[in-house]
Amino acid sequence: MKFTVNIDCTPAEARAFFGMPDVEPMNKMIVDEMTRRAKDNLDTLADPERFMAQWMTMSGKGMEQFQNMMGTAMGAGAKKK
Repeated sequence: MKFTVNIDCTPAEARAFFGMPDVEPMNKMIVDEMTRRAKDNLDTLADPERFMAQWMTMSGKGMEQFQNMMGTAMGAGAKKK
């Protein structure tokens, strides 16, 4: 025997029913901080000279970590095909 139950509720109601935490305040805080940082750096992105200067201040270790991260991402993408 097979039966289906459809429940019409919001995501917040479903989280409350299953006892999951309400993450909306934390999500709002993160989005607000990302928005603030994006606005603060908007002038840097518009000025190529400042943008490149910011990239060049990366230490050798930071650049190496960035290259490793990109290499890992490309390797993962190549394996999926």
